[in-house]
Amino acid sequence: MSGWLQHLPILPVLLPLLAAALLLLPNESRRRSRAAMALTATLAQLAVAIVLLGMADGRLPATWPDEIVVYALGGWAPPFGIVLVVDRLAAVMLVLTAVLALATLVYSLARWERAGTHYLPLFQLLLMGLNGAFLTGDLFNLFVFFEVLLAASYGLVLHGSGIARVTAGMHYIVVNLVASLIFLIAAALIYGVTGTLNMAELAPRVAALGADERALFDLGALLLGIVFLVKAAAWPLNFWLPGAYGAAAPPVAGVFAILTKVGVYALLRFATLLQDAGAPAPFGGDWLFYWGLLTIATGTVGVLAAQKLVRVAGFLVIVSSGTLLAAFGFTGTTLTGPALYYLVSSVLASGAFFMVIEMAERGRTASADLLAVSFEAFGLGAKEASSDHPDETDGTAIPAAMAFLGLAFFSCVLLLTGLPPFSGFVGKFALIAAAIAVPPQAPFLHAVLFGAALLLSGLAGVIALSRLGIRVFWDSERPTPRLQWLEAGPAAALVLLCTALAFGAGPAMNYFDATARALYDTPAYVGAVLPAAGTGATE
Repeated sequence: MSGWLQHLPILPVLLPLLAAALLLLPNESRRRSRAAMALTATLAQLAVAIVLLGMADGRLPATWPDEIVVYALGGWAPPFGIVLVVDRLAAVMLVLTAVLALATLVYSLARWERAGTHYLPLFQLLLMGLNGAFLTGDLFNLFVFFEVLLAASYGLVLHGSGIARVTAGMHYIVVNLVASLIFLIAAALIYGVTGTLNMAELAPRVAALGADERALFDLGALLLGIVFLVKAAAWPLNFWLPGAYGAAAPPVAGVFAILTKVGVYALLRFATLLQDAGAPAPFGGDWLFYWGLLTIATGTVGVLAAQKLVRVAGFLVIVSSGTLLAAFGFTGTTLTGPALYYLVSSVLASGAFFMVIEMAERGRTASADLLAVSFEAFGLGAKEASSDHPDETDGTAIPAAMAFLGLAFFSCVLLLTGLPPFSGFVGKFALIAAAIAVPPQAPFLHAVLFGAALLLSGLAGVIALSRLGIRVFWDSERPTPRLQWLEAGPAAALVLLCTALAFGAGPAMNYFDATARALYDTPAYVGAVLPAAGTGATE
């Protein structure tokens, strides 16, 4: 392949980097020009991601072997050079990131971008880190991209200031700084033993290690797995998530819905690459399955105990991460395709839900939910709530705002709890059906535990969201929230995408099943990456 198309794999990293630099040049007061620049960069990233998805799926012409796009930076062949790898899984994560980013960016332009400084450059740097983490074929560069996205997320989680954001943000920052230190130690151990950090080359080198060296490698892999579990918000390393996501600005929390999936992605990527060499804990065996079940359990308890919708949304993100960990840890590969379908649905639904919650609760006091609990306990009447949003009257109210919010909230509840007819139901049903079909390859007890965890977590979500939804939508004392089209449109678009995903469940599931088969074909991945050389990409 010749021309500019051979450089497509680097654009998801390069475009947000250039956009972030350019967004620092105009004055903060030039909002329209800055917004246009940010939207153009995000749309360009979406277009590139779709093209790469078509190439990885074989729908668009490409000369890369096995539809695996390998880009060698500077023409340096691995393992000495840095490579970016686009296979089916990386491509779908790029598209998912761009879609979620576009929706949350448009939502933030209505009002939240003005709550602090440098929001748009930080947003683009977050996208750069996310895209790089999904593309990189090198462990050290995975660390670098992790740090880029985390550094940007530190600024975004504090965007808008306030005691609650600073307190929750500090917990988030400290936890991730410790995880970053562990990541460096793990990478050093792995490099010291294997002599490489290239992911494709790790697989054959690990298989050739002696007993003593293998013990050191397993220790490094264990530390690396702990880091990925922190990123994935797995139990007991997820205490920071509900507070941080609940305190963050709504569009920030919306785009953060995909951050935990970076950890899940990394766990899955390393587990598949090391499968032939005997993947150590927590990448192999039943570790990941039981860890996922415990994560679902803690998330479910949190959902039932939470008294604020944003905290419920945070715990539902934990439940989704636990579901994915348990599915990927299940014996065999049958659940991987349905789990990837569920991943896309849950990320889109969670992003929409954080935005819907802010719009629905606009005009309520911060203590409204606490007062509602007291009123229920003592049989008191409702008390009028005053607004803590001084700028809530900005913009033009859309027609039938409460009807829109009610429908959007109801749709998100169905999506996140796995009820028909949306994609959340399709994903959970496919997961349970696949788990039942796996025995005798896997213990029947695993299928029972997994199915029970999915059903009970969904039931808990229905109970909690129904209880809190009644408090929000049956509060007749507050005025109707004023919503701008820039706010309602992105949330509606994400819900509609989930609806389209449900109607197109057949083709989508076929793609994800093909993705799962390609993911577990380690020789194809290794064979595509290691010969990479030339002027930027393999030919």
